[in-house]
Amino acid sequence: MTRQPKSVLTLLFLLFAMTPLPAISQDEENTEEEVAEEESGVTDYISMDPAFVTHVGTPGNKPTYLKAAVSLRANSASVRPAVDAHMPRLRHELVMLFGEQTDTERLTSMEGQEALREEAKQRINAVLEEQQTGESIAGVLFTEFVVQK
Repeated sequence: MTRQPKSVLTLLFLLFAMTPLPAISQDEENTEEEVAEEESGVTDYISMDPAFVTHVGTPGNKPTYLKAAVSLRANSASVRPAVDAHMPRLRHELVMLFGEQTDTERLTSMEGQEALREEAKQRINAVLEEQQTGESIAGVLFTEFVVQK
């Protein structure tokens, strides 16, 4: 019995089927912040030590305390000297912001914490702009966030 040669189409099909295709995942979809980080090539995390501890909630109610460890995310190495130079003022702004929080239920939700992070970022960038540093932070991270009622 003689074997028949496989057709060219069958060979091409087998060759194509064995070639791995590049995987495309949702992880590859970048946000604008991630694209900016990749373009600059620098991400610097600046810790605002020590952690913030302050009273939150409405006056007259049972005392509620917030402890928040904060780090700032910068996309440029030149941000750190500007932040270090104005650290007392930046810490003051965050102490005031945290102390203004009267809705303690909001602080325990992810949406509330995200809004607080965004407000902290805006206040810090406002100080850096007011001081004419020419720098800004890309984000605020809570590395520890505890609300004690």
